[in-house]
Amino acid sequence: MKPELYDVVIVGAGPAGCTCAYQLANKGLKIALIEKDEFPRDKICGDALSPDVINQLRRMNPELLEEFLEQVEKVPAHGIRFVAPNHKFLDIKFSDPDQNRTAGFIATRVVFDAFMYNQVKDKAGIDTFQKHEVSDVSHTEDGVFVKTDKSLFRGKMVVGADGAHSRVKKHLSQNKVEKNHHCAGLRQYYENVSGFKESHIELHFYKDLLPGYFWVFPMANNRANVGLGMLSKEIVKHNINLREKLADIIEHHPLIKERFKDAKPMETVKGFGLPLGSKKRSCSGDRYLLLGDAASLIDPFSGEGIGNAIRSGRIAADHIQSAFKEQRFDAKFNMRYDKELYGKMWNELRLSRILQNTLKYPAISNFFVNKARKNQSIQLLMTSMLDNNIDIKKELLKPSFFYKLIFQ
Repeated sequence: MKPELYDVVIVGAGPAGCTCAYQLANKGLKIALIEKDEFPRDKICGDALSPDVINQLRRMNPELLEEFLEQVEKVPAHGIRFVAPNHKFLDIKFSDPDQNRTAGFIATRVVFDAFMYNQVKDKAGIDTFQKHEVSDVSHTEDGVFVKTDKSLFRGKMVVGADGAHSRVKKHLSQNKVEKNHHCAGLRQYYENVSGFKESHIELHFYKDLLPGYFWVFPMANNRANVGLGMLSKEIVKHNINLREKLADIIEHHPLIKERFKDAKPMETVKGFGLPLGSKKRSCSGDRYLLLGDAASLIDPFSGEGIGNAIRSGRIAADHIQSAFKEQRFDAKFNMRYDKELYGKMWNELRLSRILQNTLKYPAISNFFVNKARKNQSIQLLMTSMLDNNIDIKKELLKPSFFYKLIFQ
């Protein structure tokens, strides 16, 4: 099979891959963007677009953000409700740099991912290939080869933006699934769920789910995204059946069952994996970069991955331009990508891991929410976790913050 020749082959056309392609358009490179499915297609997810996602779209291009705001079907998310094991709750408003605009949204991945794909499919220098299932990825001193069920692609670099089960990662990286740094999740769409606080998403930290949570997110047309996620290590340790746990919460939990008495499921329960960014991993090597979920960049505390996926796409595009300028595609050079990636993200991911480990104890979770209801410093922490305000997070990592948490 004669290969199709490109400068860069991007595997995966989700938010990470599309962002990378978008940033590389009109830069004089020939890009292949490969997607195993056909848009519009579903991606199992909580569907919440945090303030950081909106910020990342703005950083890509303010006009892109305006198109998103005008075109994409969504509902506003003005804040988040945290429910502790003792059933007390804390409501946090998303901070908004533009007080006249909603800071976050809920939009299905069917809609959001199609929007991102449509932004790049007609860009100069980008060829898109849908319904191409990657079967093999390899590299030589001269280039990389990506084989699909329909074609063979050759490039100077390959970008793995193909999710938690990345074929690029599988064939080129040594990274493996580690249950202490991985969550399993379930999602099910419902209609007629009642009792929402207006425009707030909900995270319920129940005792037998820690470190994890049950979520209920309001959606358009009287629908809701309902699910739960839990650390894989704990699932194995306690032999937990997540499907049974989800059903038990909906049918019997005192805070939930009345809200679902008239609700109807719109689909069967769907499962997915979340590779967490709670450990530094190699995100590059000879002639390849890993992005988004393929690079295990999901926030360990919130489970949010779209913002980091877009951010990694932006960082990767900058690095790729440098690589072609210097004609360097080797592992040593590509380590600059890892350094830049973790330089932007590691404080955030480390703090999230600290919170995940701390709040796995019900008594601490209860204490945290009780204190936060009265303590603006903790509320600032929760807001910064969702907004990705790095300056605030650096302050919150200092011992003085934890002193205030305990004694004020």
